[in-house]
Amino acid sequence: MQIRKATLSDLDRMMEIYARAREFMASHGNPNQWGPNKWPPVSLIESDIASGRSYVCVNESGRVIGTFFYDYGEDIEPTYRRITDGRWLGDKTYGVVHRIAADGSEKGIGSYCINWAFDKCGHLRIDTHTDNKVMQNMLKKLGFVHCGTIYVREDKDPRLAFEKM
Repeated sequence: MQIRKATLSDLDRMMEIYARAREFMASHGNPNQWGPNKWPPVSLIESDIASGRSYVCVNESGRVIGTFFYDYGEDIEPTYRRITDGRWLGDKTYGVVHRIAADGSEKGIGSYCINWAFDKCGHLRIDTHTDNKVMQNMLKKLGFVHCGTIYVREDKDPRLAFEKM
C-alpha cells in the first residue's frame, strides 16, 4: 500500500468509499456518525483536496482503497481546544486525522493510514463517535490513549478523543 495526496480525479472514488463506510458503520452499530447527513459532503472533500490535506491509500494494483484528511500544526483543530472528562497528553504542535474511510477490500487499510500519519508527525490526535467501536478498538490497538470528550460543530453527539505521542 502507498499513501499519496488526493486529486480531483480521485473524487468519485473517494465518495464511493465514503458511501461504503456509511453502510459499514450503520451495520456495525454506528448509524449516526455519518449516516443522517451523508457525511462528508462533496464540497468539503473538494476543499480538502484543494488545500492539499486530503490523502488516498492506493493498493499494489494502483486502485484507491482508502481516504482520509491529515493536517499538522499548532492548535490546528478548533474543536480540540475544549476537552471534557479528561485532558490531552501534550500541547502545541500535533497532527490530526479526520474522515478516514476504507473500501474494505483489504485488511489493515485504516491502521496503515493512521500509522502513516503518525510517522509523519509523532504526535497525533483523532476523535470518533461513541458508537464507533470498530475505530475505538483500532485506535487502542495502535497505542492511542483515550483522553476525554470533545464536541464537533456538525452535530451534538459527543466524540471520544484519542491521542498518541
